[in-house]
Amino acid sequence: MANVVNPQNSSTYLKQVQVSGRFCWTRMALSWCFCLAMALFSGPGTIHALAPENEVTLHPTTWLSENRVTPVHLPKGRTRRLYFTLKKKADLLSVTVSPCSVPIEWSLAVRTLKDKPPKKAHWSSKKSMPEVWWRGSGREVRIYTYTGNAVDTYTGPAYAPASIYILRLKSNEQDTQVSAYLHEGPGPSGAFPELPSDPRVHTLGVGMTSVTLNWAPSSSVVVKDGHRPHHEYCILVNHKHNYRSLCAAREGIRKEIQSVQKRQRRDKQSKEIVWATLKDWWWRQPDALENRESSTTDKFEDPGCVCRDIESVCTVSDLLPDTQYYFDVFVVDRVNGTSAAYTGTFARTHEEARPAVTSLREGQVKWVTLSEDASSLQGDQFQFKPRGWQQNGLLTLHTCNSSSKVKVTVSSKGRTLTSQEVGHQLAQIWLHGAPSYLIQLQALAPGSSSTIPKGDSSKSKFCLKMQASSAYHRRAVPVFPATLQIKSFNKLRTCNSVTLAWMGTEERSLYCVYRRQIPLDSKHTSTDRCIDPESRPANERVLCKYFQELNPRRAVTTAVIGELEPGMLYVIDVYLMRRWGLPIKYHSKTVRTRSEC
Repeated sequence: MANVVNPQNSSTYLKQVQVSGRFCWTRMALSWCFCLAMALFSGPGTIHALAPENEVTLHPTTWLSENRVTPVHLPKGRTRRLYFTLKKKADLLSVTVSPCSVPIEWSLAVRTLKDKPPKKAHWSSKKSMPEVWWRGSGREVRIYTYTGNAVDTYTGPAYAPASIYILRLKSNEQDTQVSAYLHEGPGPSGAFPELPSDPRVHTLGVGMTSVTLNWAPSSSVVVKDGHRPHHEYCILVNHKHNYRSLCAAREGIRKEIQSVQKRQRRDKQSKEIVWATLKDWWWRQPDALENRESSTTDKFEDPGCVCRDIESVCTVSDLLPDTQYYFDVFVVDRVNGTSAAYTGTFARTHEEARPAVTSLREGQVKWVTLSEDASSLQGDQFQFKPRGWQQNGLLTLHTCNSSSKVKVTVSSKGRTLTSQEVGHQLAQIWLHGAPSYLIQLQALAPGSSSTIPKGDSSKSKFCLKMQASSAYHRRAVPVFPATLQIKSFNKLRTCNSVTLAWMGTEERSLYCVYRRQIPLDSKHTSTDRCIDPESRPANERVLCKYFQELNPRRAVTTAVIGELEPGMLYVIDVYLMRRWGLPIKYHSKTVRTRSEC
C-alpha cells in the first residue's frame, strides 16, 4: 500500500504556499496536491483501500423491531441484513417473512460471543453495535434457510443471551418487497391472519356471467359483541393466473397500470433516467432509502376487491361469457396491514346461448318469418355451403312487406364479410372466398337502422324470401333491369287486347307475363310481390318468351296481351325468371280494355 501523507504534517513539506491558492511553488507541494485530488475523485473504493486491513466498513444498521411488521426493499442480487437481539427472559422466538411477487432466499443466523464485549472499546466509540459484535471473539451459526414465494415462519429456542441474530434476505430475479416480523415468547404472534386446515377455494356454481365461490372460514375473522372485526376477506379476479399473496396481486395490478401509462405517455422518459441514477447511488448506500420504503409499504392499498366481507361465500358478477377467470381469496388484517392467501381456483363461464343454425340447400327458396317483436338479439341464422372448388355463390333476399327492413350479416369463421340492410327492393349479395357462410337476419325498426327493442309486442310479423345458389359463376352480381316499370300504349289498346313494354337486360333471360281480372271498383290492384309465378293459377299465365339485347339502352321488349273482354279491368304482372336467383317481379300494371271498338 502506498504511503499517504497526513494533511496535518504537510506543512513540513511545503516550502512556500501562495495565499490565493493558484500555485504550489515546490515539487513536494505539487505531489501533495496530486495525491489529494486522486483521493477526492477516485471514489469510495480508494478510501476503503487506504483503510487498515482489519477495518470493518458498515452502512447504517437496520434493526428488526419486535411485534412490528418491517417492510424491506430487496434490490436484485443484493443481500439485505436485519439484526436483532432478544430480551434476557425470552426463551422462544419466531421470525415470519412474507415475500411479495417473486421467490426469495432468506436465512436466519446467530452470532454468539465467548466473552462479553467490553463496555469501553479501545477503538473508536463511533462504531455501531454490530461492528462491536463482529470484532469480538465468537462464531456464527446458521439455524434456518428458506427459498420460495410463500409466507414462511421459523420458530425455535433462543440462544445464549449474549447473541445477535442476523436475518439475511436476497432476491435473485428482480427488485421486490418483503415484510419481516419478529415475535418473542410462546404462542402465535397475531400479526398475520390464520388460515384453516383446508385453505382451498371451492366453486359452488358457474353461470354465463357469474361465479359463486366458498371457502372454509378463518379463525381470525371473529365477530365479538356485535362489532365488526378488523379481519375480513378480500376476493380478487383476473384473467392471467392466481396470486400467492395480496402483495403480489397489488404488484401485478400496479404493473398493468404502469404499462398502460407508459404507452400513453412516451414523452416522460426523463423520470426513468433520474430513477436509474438514484438506484446507482442507492447501490452504494443500500439503507439510505429506508424511510422511503417504510412510507410506501406501510400504507395499505385497496387492490380492487370484488367482494369485501366477513362471510366465507361470494358471488362474482358482471363477467364475460365463455371466458376463463382466476379467483383468489385473502384474509386481510386492516389494522396491521397484513394478509394471508388461500389456495386460489379458476373457472370458465358458460358460453352464450346460440340460436339454431338452419342449413340452406343449393337453390332452395327459403321463406323466413321475422317478428318485429324481437325475442332474440341474435336473430335467425342460416348456413350455406357452395358447391364446387370455386366456393362462390349468390344470395338473393326479398322482403314481402314494403315498410319492413332486415339487417343481413354474412360471416365466415367468425369474420364478418358484409353487412347491409334489405328493404322493399330485391337485394343480391355475392359470396366468394370461403367454404361456408353464416347468414344472420335481424329485423329493423321501420324508418330506422336500429334493431327492434326486445319485448315490444305492438309489432307484427312479416315474411322474407331468401335463396342461395352456386350455379352463378360470374364474379359479380347479376345486372337488374334499368327500371321495373311496365308501360302500356293507349293508342294500341283495343276491346280485347293491350300492348305492353318493359326493360330487359343484356343477358338472355326468360320473361313470363301473367294477367288477372279484377272488379272495376277494386281498390287493391297490386299483386303480392312475394307470390312466386309457379304458385299462380295456370290460366293467369299469358306467355313466356326469351329476350336479350347487348345494348342496355335498347333493351326493351314488347308483348301483346289478347283474349281480353271489352271494358274490363286487368292487372298485368311480368316476371324475370332466373335459374340462379329469385324471380324479379316488375311493378304491377293495371289496364282497362276499350268498351267500344
